[in-house]
Amino acid sequence: MTQTSEPRPLRIATRASKLALWQAEYVASLLEQQASDRPVEIVHITSEGDRDLTSPLSQFGGLGVFTREVQKAVLDDRADLAVHSLKDLPTEPAPGLTLAGIPDRGPLFDVLILPEGSEPIGSLADLPETARVGTGSLRRRAQLLHQRSDLEMLEVRGNVQTRLKKLDSGEYDVLCLAEAGMVRLELLAERNWLLLSPPEVYPAVGQGALGIECRAEDTETIEILEAISNPAVKAATTAERSMLAHLRAGCHAPIGCLSRLEAEQLTLEAVVLSGDGQERIFVSESGPCDSAAQTGVQAAQALLEAGAGRLISPEPGSPEAP
Repeated sequence: MTQTSEPRPLRIATRASKLALWQAEYVASLLEQQASDRPVEIVHITSEGDRDLTSPLSQFGGLGVFTREVQKAVLDDRADLAVHSLKDLPTEPAPGLTLAGIPDRGPLFDVLILPEGSEPIGSLADLPETARVGTGSLRRRAQLLHQRSDLEMLEVRGNVQTRLKKLDSGEYDVLCLAEAGMVRLELLAERNWLLLSPPEVYPAVGQGALGIECRAEDTETIEILEAISNPAVKAATTAERSMLAHLRAGCHAPIGCLSRLEAEQLTLEAVVLSGDGQERIFVSESGPCDSAAQTGVQAAQALLEAGAGRLISPEPGSPEAP
């Protein structure tokens, strides 16, 4: 009697924070719909950024602080694919891996979260003078300081829940976070918050999107991940990541951008700021959706021609780093 072998499971490597697990479980649900004959397993990985909760993100050596060890699990065949927040994924491909899946995108913008019991605010102007803002992002800091140079920017680390506890305990007057994470964890209904949107505050490259990597030679998984991808989101994030790669800047640099898609045309708006927010360079470039990477390069070239190079600190370990 011939025994039929069980289908090989699709193993998802992910960080173990609540948000990372939400992302992995969301991708698992897509995979179960697409490859219904394959069971899905989730493999928990602890990253360097999760273990060190005190050092500023910008001092970590930059590239891949939340992604390296998740990627390694796939390369070591402990998992078949890795789910990342696309804004955290370096634009330089990891040898042996390919970015094969980019599903539907969540909310794009940032939000200012107020402590529990606070009165709502209508704009940044409503914050008190020298208000303490918790954020680990140079991009957020620079753009907020461009609007309000009096704000006191304080480093904040930890997962979303840890940061909210610090806010409510009085360490900060407001907290700046990605709207996508707050929505995915269903935390916005619990408190007052202010949406930060362009032109005042531009999101990060890839913000709100998920990036799914697998081994470059794993054609079966690549095919499955391509089937759960959103072509419009892929075009938008391709333009954004192409711009960042051409600027040779890391995911922690003070760079913001927004992709707009209309018909078959993609427009990429981008800003680069000085760390103190006093200098700001803005460009806008457009092109066909099927030339998204080239539109990103054009935006980067326009930024560099306008002087953005001196505002971007090279990543440690890059050819330009001291």
